Amino acid sequence: MPARSAWAARCAVVLTPSGLMLLLGMWGIRRQDAIWRDEAVTYDMAHRSLADLWPTLQHVDVVHGLYYVLMHVWFVVYDGTLDGFLGPVIGLRLPSVAAMTAATAGVALLGQRLVGRRAGLLAGITFALIPVVQQYAQEGRSYAMVCALVVWATYLLVTAAARPRRALWLGYTALMLVACLLHEFAALALPAHGAALVLARLPRGVRRSWLLSATAVLAGLAPLAIFSVRQSAQVSWLMWPDPVQLLTFAVLAVAGIACARVPVRSRGPIGLRAMGIALLLLPTLLLLLLSHVEPAYVDRYVLYYVTGFALLAGAALARLLRPAGERGQTRGRRLRWTMAVVLVLAALLPVDVHLRSPDSRVDDVTAVAQAVREVARPGDGLLFMPARRRVWSAVEPHQFRGLTDLALAKGPVASHTLYGTERSGDTIRDRMLTARRIVVAGDPDDQPLDGNDQEIAKRTTLRDAFVVCGSTEVHGARITVYARPGECGGS
Repeated sequence: MPARSAWAARCAVVLTPSGLMLLLGMWGIRRQDAIWRDEAVTYDMAHRSLADLWPTLQHVDVVHGLYYVLMHVWFVVYDGTLDGFLGPVIGLRLPSVAAMTAATAGVALLGQRLVGRRAGLLAGITFALIPVVQQYAQEGRSYAMVCALVVWATYLLVTAAARPRRALWLGYTALMLVACLLHEFAALALPAHGAALVLARLPRGVRRSWLLSATAVLAGLAPLAIFSVRQSAQVSWLMWPDPVQLLTFAVLAVAGIACARVPVRSRGPIGLRAMGIALLLLPTLLLLLLSHVEPAYVDRYVLYYVTGFALLAGAALARLLRPAGERGQTRGRRLRWTMAVVLVLAALLPVDVHLRSPDSRVDDVTAVAQAVREVARPGDGLLFMPARRRVWSAVEPHQFRGLTDLALAKGPVASHTLYGTERSGDTIRDRMLTARRIVVAGDPDDQPLDGNDQEIAKRTTLRDAFVVCGSTEVHGARITVYARPGECGGS
């Protein structure tokens, strides 16, 4: 019976947090069927044939190439089995839910190995409750997968440091390499791992094994990194880090450092504080330093940093919430800490609810497509302003059927691009002047205007030769109907 109870306790350490993450991941996963523009790109690329996908990656988005291939394979299975029952939105996000569930299980096991069962259980629960974790668990992008791979690679690293084995080092190398191939900035976890080993003052043999693994990962990543530099214009939209994202990191960093001050006894050669603080701080700080050279900071690029906070918070909570009477813990003190935790969870609930609403992302391609269909008439011209907003038509192209895309030269698949290629500014102007009505799907009024010839031609021709018949604002977009003077009420 004691052996059976111990086995049940070990299972609970993993199953409770991962079950919670699965529940939170499935809660509101449809988000009212809203899909934002990056997810629309995933859906489009994953549904291209491999023969079309390969030449596209040579022009654009090669950094996400492995993810698109994996999603292509997933949709081949999903579309033939579950799509008719669950729909495309759930299919787009299920892999991320599964990945973040696996990440939560890994955090729990990591906390257990570093400190103990109670710390592992609470670290896993803390990880699942972090809003940014829930956000990317419900997003059809690669960040949840990258986070899971880094978490499990960290677990293998901690295990290998305690009991060095070739299989563990090979597993660590493989997981980190796949994580980096899914997203290059997963490589910023390597300095965090190296710092933890140095702070732990491990034997030279362990450090040499890690260095060989890290070198192999970077060597495997190098061809992709070199090739992707040619596509760096894709992230030209990045400016100085978003204040909200910086505030989120700052809050977790301060809270994590405070948790690290709670006295906790580590069980292995790598201390909890060394690994937790290194993961929490180094990847983000290094990315911020890189952003001084070239803007590159987005919190999701180093999402795995929250693992460090979860480990530190889980160990601190295990110490502070231990049963009354255990090693001097008083009932009143335990009650105070319990109430503090409850208040934090209550404060996070509105954030969690907001994450399940369409307004939680920058736009909603489903709402845009429906708004265009409501105002358009067969034979109307269609413009996307700027051209990259053509991605709004990727998920529901039938909503744009019967409209003439006046600027389009080649579609996204035919041109091996994300958004298609457009005609010259003069040709766009000439084609616009043949239309009586034009439906414009464009950015909201507060967004900066592109200065290329095509966008200038669109704006000047609309201003000089058309009048506004009506305008509708949807989340992240403005749909405007233009017509030649006197044609707003015509058929």
